[in-house]
This record gives sequence, structure tokens and C-alpha cells, in this order.
Amino acid sequence: MKPGPLILPLARPVPEGAGEFRLPSADQSFVIGTVVTPVGRVPLVGSELCWRDRLGHWRVRWNIGRDRFRVEPGLYALNRPDGDSPVVVTANYKLSFDVVRAALAGLACWLLILDTKGINVWCAAGKGTFGTEELLDRIQASRLHEVVSHRRLILPQLGATGVAAHEVKKYSGFRVIYGPVSIIDLPAFLEAGMKAAPTMRKKDFPLRERLVLVPVEIMQALQQVVFFIIGFFLLAGLLGDGPFLTAAWQEGWPMSLAALLGIVAGSVLTPLLLPWIPVRPFSGRGALMGLALAVVMQIFLAALTPAPPLPVRAGAFLVTVVLASWYGMAFTGASTFTSLNGVRREMLRAMPLQFIGLLIGIGLWLVAFWIR
Repeated sequence: MKPGPLILPLARPVPEGAGEFRLPSADQSFVIGTVVTPVGRVPLVGSELCWRDRLGHWRVRWNIGRDRFRVEPGLYALNRPDGDSPVVVTANYKLSFDVVRAALAGLACWLLILDTKGINVWCAAGKGTFGTEELLDRIQASRLHEVVSHRRLILPQLGATGVAAHEVKKYSGFRVIYGPVSIIDLPAFLEAGMKAAPTMRKKDFPLRERLVLVPVEIMQALQQVVFFIIGFFLLAGLLGDGPFLTAAWQEGWPMSLAALLGIVAGSVLTPLLLPWIPVRPFSGRGALMGLALAVVMQIFLAALTPAPPLPVRAGAFLVTVVLASWYGMAFTGASTFTSLNGVRREMLRAMPLQFIGLLIGIGLWLVAFWIR
């Protein structure tokens, strides 16, 4: 029996257009053709990635065009599937889409792409965009029950926090099967009759995966800290003695250096040394790395002739530690060491302390102008 009209399970207004039939456009760079189905021509994609795909991956790793790196949500055919082929569900973040289709080289599958606003599965599950309502909407909108003869959906394990499998079954008739935690194990999972070995349910966070995150975190941090640096130089030029440019450089560089060291400590050292930092909260891990660099900076500043005033050095110390704590905390959404509730609890505790510490650090630096 075919499912009736889409009824979303939660007490929220049904979005306008939810469940209306729609297929993604074939006019996308990675689409190589179409496949005829009972509901129309479905865009066909292959497993092989071209140079344009790989260039896009490199760009988003450096936070270039990351918000626009997405595919149209909906149903796609991978390697000419038929009605018995499995249905794999993933996000419309194109990097996720490309990794899935590349991992399924030589296998014929249907790809059901959810509209996660260009966010990867894990983060989208936490934000609610990789969720029950969107999945139900996409099933109905793709008329999936007319395309495949079975009623099984393979979802990424890391998306489980956003999807209520029993609700999907109740309102669509499709059964949710959670695939392996790592996409590279998906072919073996399918070959084993959609049964995951114990090793397929465990996720580690090795150095290679931590290194991949560093460039985008650095670029995002620099976009924020550049305003602090500009502000330090402007205030130093206005409040310092002598010509504006001379005062801006002489009085502004210690705090600017402190801000940059905060980025290095939080966005580089924290992920690289993550398993060995002897504190649990990510804000604490970042703060500890910031503390190490802040001490080195203090030794350097004290050795200068003349050395910056004590309030300047104290302010720089605090700014490095606080920013390192803030940017170290950014990895709570990328690490398998945390849970969604744990992340929220840590942020509620850490953010007020970080804000107060930053104000005190900047205040100490400003005091140096007053007492001079």
C-alpha cells in the first residue's frame, strides 16, 4: 500500500511545498545523464570525481565558497540502478555527496540527498536539518515508493541523532538501516547484507582527520581576529605618544601578536595534540595550549629593551589564553570525543568566562596608556 499525504510527526507547521513532487535538475556540473524511472528522468551521476570536484574540495578546506558548495536535494541515480538497488541517504553538502559516490565505485545505488543547507551529516543532525521531517519530505517529494520495490533506507550512523527511525517507518513505510560510521566501509556493509561488523560502529579521530580541519579553522579564525588586530592598531595610534603610524605599531603589535598566537594555540596545536592534552573540556584544552604559548610570549616580551609595561604583558597573556580557549572549543563539533548535550553544557560554562577574560585583557592593555 502506498503512503498517503505527508504528515510530519512533530507539532510544527508543515512547511509550504513539503511533499510536493520534485526532482533535482540535470543541469549540474557533476551530472552525466539521466535515468528513466516511473516518476520521470532522474539525474545520473558517476563515482569518478573530476578535477573540478577536487578543486572544490580544496577550496572548501580553506573556507573558500564553503556556504555555496552544495548540490540540489532530491533523488539521484548512481551507476544506473534499478528498482532493487539500495537507497543511500546523505547531506547536500557537496563534499559529503562526492565522498559517498566515490566510495560506492562500481555499485549501482540511489542517492537520496537531504536539504541540510550545505552542512555535513554530523553537524546537520545536531542542528536538525538532517532530520526526520526533511527525510519524510524528501521521500514523498521524490515518490521513492514508485522508484524502488523495497522499503529500506541506508542512513549514515553519524546522522542518527537527528532522525527518529520509528517515525520514518510510521509515516512513510520505509525502514531506516544505519550504515557504518565510516563511508569507506559502506561497500563491505552492503556486500554483507547490510550488516555492520563491530569495527564498523566505532569512530576514532586520527591525526590525518584532525589535520584536515586545521586550514578551515584557521581561515575562519582569521576572519574574526582581523577586526581585533585592526582595532588594536587604531586604538594604539590614537592613544599612544607620537605620530599615529609610529604609535600604532609600537603599542599595537604586542596585542596583535597575542591574538595570532591564540589562533595558533586553539586552531592548530589543540587539534594536533588533542589526545594528549590532559584536560577533558575542549575550552580547557585550548586554554592550556594558549597558556603554553602565552608563557613563551611573556619570556620574549620581558627580554625586549625596553620591555612593554606590565599591564600590556598581562593583557596580552589573557588575550592569548582566552582566544585559544575559544578556538579550541570550536572542535567540539568535529570530534568524536563529545556529545551534543556535552557541547551545549561546556559552551554555557565557558563562554561567560571567555568573554570576561577578553574584556579584562583588553582593559589591562588600555590601562597602560592611562598610567604612562
